[in-house]
Amino acid sequence: MFPFVLLTLVALAALLLSRWRGSQPGAWIAKPLASAGFVAAALAAGATQTPYGRLVLAALVLSWLGDVLLIPKQVKTAFLAGLLAFLLGHVAFAAAFVVRGVSLPALAVAFALVSIPLALALRWLAPHVEGPMKLPVRAYVLVISVMVACAGATVWEVGNPVVLAGALAFYASDLAVARARFVAHGFANELWGLPLYYGAQLLLASTVAG
Repeated sequence: MFPFVLLTLVALAALLLSRWRGSQPGAWIAKPLASAGFVAAALAAGATQTPYGRLVLAALVLSWLGDVLLIPKQVKTAFLAGLLAFLLGHVAFAAAFVVRGVSLPALAVAFALVSIPLALALRWLAPHVEGPMKLPVRAYVLVISVMVACAGATVWEVGNPVVLAGALAFYASDLAVARARFVAHGFANELWGLPLYYGAQLLLASTVAG
């Protein structure tokens, strides 16, 4: 698993450098490689051996697809396709957590807790999201919130807090994507968002081993 973690980290550094320099060709090379690293890490950790692992692997592959689709900055159809790929990825992660085991009372409490940042995120984005994008964005925020709630419920039921740490880091990284797309463009979003994102994916990939 370690060589693939290293691949992700090195490619992430190259991706950040490409974004800082405004090099789109560099991003087309570095980003797919960085994302391939977390998919390969999950495979190396034995993702295909359990139902939970296979669902996590499916989520990671969908994330890889979403990453590639989001490389073009100004292509609206590509952004929508990327949003859909990530939404399906979050559904797969949530399904994986349910398969692993969840506490229903903990799930109810967790969703009540995440509903607060959910409402705040939607209120924050509302003035910046144009009409046709409102429904996809709302659906996405809801689905990732459910994913985080499921992560909390499975940690309560079967342990391994790395699951929740990965889910929360993924959630936080998506705020950077939303800010960059709808609120304020700039490299600063990627400077903190991309490390959080790739860290989240590596954490979630590692959970298939235990």
